[in-house]
Amino acid sequence: MATGETGFDDVTFDLISVQYHSLKAGHDYGQYVRDAKNAGQDEIASFFEQVMAEDSARAHKCHEFLARLGGTDNTSPQNG
Repeated sequence: MATGETGFDDVTFDLISVQYHSLKAGHDYGQYVRDAKNAGQDEIASFFEQVMAEDSARAHKCHEFLARLGGTDNTSPQNG
């Protein structure tokens, strides 16, 4: 099993990274929704809401995978 510089295995780190970026993007998209609504662009606002929902689902799926990996050593820092 490959271990990155973080001390976590690569798959765990990758899941955490995707989860973080999905949650961060979802926060940013909230502003995009407000901007589109303020501009009277309801179709574009709906698009941003859809993108935000997709990122939320992606973050949730990462959480499920991380919980599943939690029963193994895969989510613990590797002693080096």
